[in-house]
Amino acid sequence: MDKKDLFVIYGSDACRMTLDLLEQIRPEVGLAQNARIGIKPNLVVAKQAETGATTHPDLVAGILAYFQNKGFGNLVILEGSWVGDQTSRAFRACGFEELARRFRVPLVDLQCDTDRACSGGGMQIAVCEQVLQLDCLVNVPVLKGHCQTRMTCALKNLKGCIPNREKRRFHSLGLHRPIAALNAIIRQDLILVDGLCGDLNFEEGGHPVAMNRIIAASDPVLADSYVASLMGFSNDEIPYIGYAEALEVGSSDLSRARITALNDDLGSAQLPKIRSLGALTRLIADQDACSACYGSLVHALERLREHGTLGAIRQPLRIGQRYKGKPCDGIGIGSCTAGCARHLPGCPPDARAMVRFLENLPG
Repeated sequence: MDKKDLFVIYGSDACRMTLDLLEQIRPEVGLAQNARIGIKPNLVVAKQAETGATTHPDLVAGILAYFQNKGFGNLVILEGSWVGDQTSRAFRACGFEELARRFRVPLVDLQCDTDRACSGGGMQIAVCEQVLQLDCLVNVPVLKGHCQTRMTCALKNLKGCIPNREKRRFHSLGLHRPIAALNAIIRQDLILVDGLCGDLNFEEGGHPVAMNRIIAASDPVLADSYVASLMGFSNDEIPYIGYAEALEVGSSDLSRARITALNDDLGSAQLPKIRSLGALTRLIADQDACSACYGSLVHALERLREHGTLGAIRQPLRIGQRYKGKPCDGIGIGSCTAGCARHLPGCPPDARAMVRFLENLPG
């Protein structure tokens, strides 16, 4: 597949759509029959795909069926959920345990894997060993929003290929540059973007939007640039796209892309307007918070808004790793803010606990 190509297919039958895409792309060309092929979905949390958070198992079923029908038998599904969840729970809740049994392929929990220090993009990053042993990596991100980076797709999905301690370090470094550097280390051979019903605001789902499409690419920078345009963002608003392009991971130039639709989109041509989170995020004093903690706090504030109690929050809510070991006035969320005058423990505390804590703060 040429780096300039983007293929789009519309519909609701994820398995059939995937098979049709792969027949067009023929990703097996040039691969040895014993090649170790790794499929990396987005199973950031233990929530079903219908919530808009995770990759549809039927899409991955299409990938497995295609390669097995072509005689490839060394297939594996790999994932490392975010720090706030367990990959084993996500495999089970998202339907991947049943999928693995049906196709007789192993599931690899990258949270339990060994890792190796690798250099690229001007950084040294610990990468899970099983990822480094692949001959072919098929990245299957979800087209969805992210409360810290605005969107997450092909480039950011590789964050599941590093150990938890490295995920925490990425947040302390500001996410965008380390995400770009990671993509200079790990090569993606094929990208199939699950654009069926992602949540356009939160990485952990809850407000799925029916978009009914799968996008295929081999250049993660081009894929993310295209998805950013669909969501109404410029590349400047998603800094890791530009950083990855500067590291020669790929090209963001959509004017030179060949975009091929395999069928007609019978639904809306444009994605719906993304909800404004500004009124919520303005209440957060973030100092290098991990995604699990930050995302849960945004969800909690959304619940307060629904309950009509958001107006009671009159001071910034402190959250993030840089508060560790520091005494401070005000309200802290998560274990890192134990030095705050009022503090909710947990790494991370869940959104329900946050709602209870915030609604019971003394006026």
